[in-house]
Amino acid sequence: MKLVLAPMEGLTDPIMRDVLTSVGSFDWCVTEFIRVTDSVLPDHIYHTYCPELLNEGKTAAGTPVHVQFLGNNPEMLAANAVKVAAMGAPAIDMNFGCPAKTVNRHRGGSVLLDEPEVVYELVKAVRDAVPAHIPVSAKMRLGYMDRNFMMENAHAIEDAGAAWVTVHARTKADGYTPPAFWDQLQPIHEALKINVIANGEIWTNADAKQCQLESGCEDLMIGRGAVTTPDLTQCIRQNSDEPLITWNELLELQIRFLNGSYKKEMNMVGRYKQWLGMMSKHYPEAKALWDEVKRIKQLVEITEKLKASKN
Repeated sequence: MKLVLAPMEGLTDPIMRDVLTSVGSFDWCVTEFIRVTDSVLPDHIYHTYCPELLNEGKTAAGTPVHVQFLGNNPEMLAANAVKVAAMGAPAIDMNFGCPAKTVNRHRGGSVLLDEPEVVYELVKAVRDAVPAHIPVSAKMRLGYMDRNFMMENAHAIEDAGAAWVTVHARTKADGYTPPAFWDQLQPIHEALKINVIANGEIWTNADAKQCQLESGCEDLMIGRGAVTTPDLTQCIRQNSDEPLITWNELLELQIRFLNGSYKKEMNMVGRYKQWLGMMSKHYPEAKALWDEVKRIKQLVEITEKLKASKN
């Protein structure tokens, strides 16, 4: 069973990847999408999105980080893929899942699922361009506004030479509203020769087992569930419905997160509060801590509050 940390814009950034892979048991993680338009991006852009390229393409914990692209220009996607592969990316992923209106309006992400021939063209352009030992994969939803092209897109990705496909079990129209339709992944899993990784609404060990049962997929990509419950992958691997790490250990993770580098202090404070708010859904201690820090604006003050909270 492979467990993968999902790419989520504004959430699983390099700092969060560092923290989660230090405690979680992930086979790999994927960067936030890097938008490609009409040029080959400079090194500093890649090092901003994926500083792990300076560490052999791995987090500090040794977890490989795959670079994800979003765009609709096959030549430029191919050229950027060649560059990032040379910079040390262990694998390249293609984004056909993003539901954001701005992205879709510019013919990126899930809107391309209405054009399976374009999905094929883009994946094939990247696959043909990069060295054979660099895997190319893709992430898709069940469709854009409906599931009419679900199988066509899955076959297009396979036929273009992708090593595997990750499927978020909802359409763009479904957004992130529960439920995820795990059973809709089963026909994809049965029809394709390449591996299919299931994604969507996996919050607990019980969810993971049910998703595997309904989808037929052994491997899972986990997003918000892994951020909300940082030891979720350990729970899944050990078949535990109870947390496996203590609140004190989670406090250490939070301090590590706050010590990560970021451009502006207010951004770091905001990002931390976002994470703490998510964890408060699962941990009563996080809810209590949220009430204490929600009005604090200074990074050092929040860090001291966390240190004082440790038993």
